[in-house]
Amino acid sequence: MDLAFLQPLYEHPGPWASVYVDTSRHTEDTPHERHLTARAMARELAAQGADEATCRAVGNAIEELRHSSEPHGRALFARAGEVVLDPPLARAPQGDWAQWAPLPRVTPLLELASEDPVCIVAYVDRKGADFELRSALVSRDAGGVTGRQWPIHRTSSVDWSERHFQLRVENTWEHNAAEIADALAVCQEETGADLLILVGEDRERRSVRERLPQRLHPLVVEAPHGAGSRLLDEDVERARGRHVRDRAAAELERFLAARAPDEEGRAGAVEGVPALVEAAREHRIDELLIRPDGPDAHREVWIGEDPDQLAVRRTDLKILGEQNSWSARADDALIRSAVATDAAALLVTPEADEAVRVEVGAPGAARAADEVPVGGLGALLRWK
Repeated sequence: MDLAFLQPLYEHPGPWASVYVDTSRHTEDTPHERHLTARAMARELAAQGADEATCRAVGNAIEELRHSSEPHGRALFARAGEVVLDPPLARAPQGDWAQWAPLPRVTPLLELASEDPVCIVAYVDRKGADFELRSALVSRDAGGVTGRQWPIHRTSSVDWSERHFQLRVENTWEHNAAEIADALAVCQEETGADLLILVGEDRERRSVRERLPQRLHPLVVEAPHGAGSRLLDEDVERARGRHVRDRAAAELERFLAARAPDEEGRAGAVEGVPALVEAAREHRIDELLIRPDGPDAHREVWIGEDPDQLAVRRTDLKILGEQNSWSARADDALIRSAVATDAAALLVTPEADEAVRVEVGAPGAARAADEVPVGGLGALLRWK
C-alpha cells in the first residue's frame, strides 16, 4: 500500500485524535444516531485528555455525516482544533471508537481502507468495448471504443469469393481487438487501475489480452461470461479480493526468501521491534509488513519529534541527543517512519498466510507462514 496519502498527519506534532465511525447502517433514525455518535466520540476524547477545540472539531465532522450515504465508514484524524485527514473506509469498522495519543492511530486504516484495487471492467465484443471503473467506493462509466462495424460475421460458404470475405472478417476482428487493447491501456494509465477484468466471449477476450502491452498482462483477469453479460458486484469483489490476496502472498514469499543472508552476509528482510527500529533510524525500510494481531504491533517504543527519532528504550533517545520523548505503539511509530522515507506497507492477513502455505508446499511451511513476520512486524529492506 502506498502511504503517501498519510503525509499530512506527520507534518505537525501531536498529540492526535484518531476516530473511526461506522456509517454502514442507514435508517430513518440515522441522523439522530450520528448526532449521538458525535457527542459520544467528543466525550471519549475529552476523557482521554484531548483539548476542547479538537473535541469540538471531531464532533462537528461527525455531525456533518448525519445525512451521508457512505456505505462503510470514515476515519477522522484531528489536532489543534482541526480535522487534518478524513478518508472514507472500504470496510466498516467494528463499532465507533476514538483515541487520543502522541501519534495518529493509523494501523486500523490499513485494514479498513487499504488494498482497495481500482478495476476497469471491459465488456468486449467484436464491434468494440465499454469500460466501467469499479472500486469499493466508485462505480462509473469509463468510456469505451467502437471499432470497424463491417464485416463482422463469418458465412458458411467455402467458394473463393467467400474465403476472401472470411479473411476480411478476420482482419476486422484483429483491427478491433487492437483498438480495444490500445484504448484499455490508455484508460489504465489515466486511472491508475490495479486490475483489468475482461468480459466477453473466449476468442474476443483472448484477442484483446494478447494485444495489451506486456506490462499490463499481470493485471488482467478474464471473467467467464459471454457477450452481453454484465458483472455483478459480487463478481467484481471476488476478482478484487483475489488480486489483493495474490499480491500479499507474493510479498510474503519475497519476505521469506529475503530473510536469508546474501553472499555478503546481509539479509534483505528483518523482523522484531529492535531490528525494525534500527532499520527505521537508518532509513532502510522499503516495505513494512504488519500483522495487526501480532504482539509486537502494540509494543511500546519511544519517539522524538522527527520520524527517525525512535528507540526501544527512552534512554536510547537521550543518547541520540533527543531531549523530548513520548511513548507510542510500535506499529504507529514505524508507519510514521515509513511515510517519511516513501516506504510502502503491507497488511498481513490470514488469507495471505494460507496462500503462502499452499505456494511453498514444503515441510514446516505452515508453521513458517503462521509466524510471518515473527511478532507481527517485519520489513523488506533497501540498501544504500
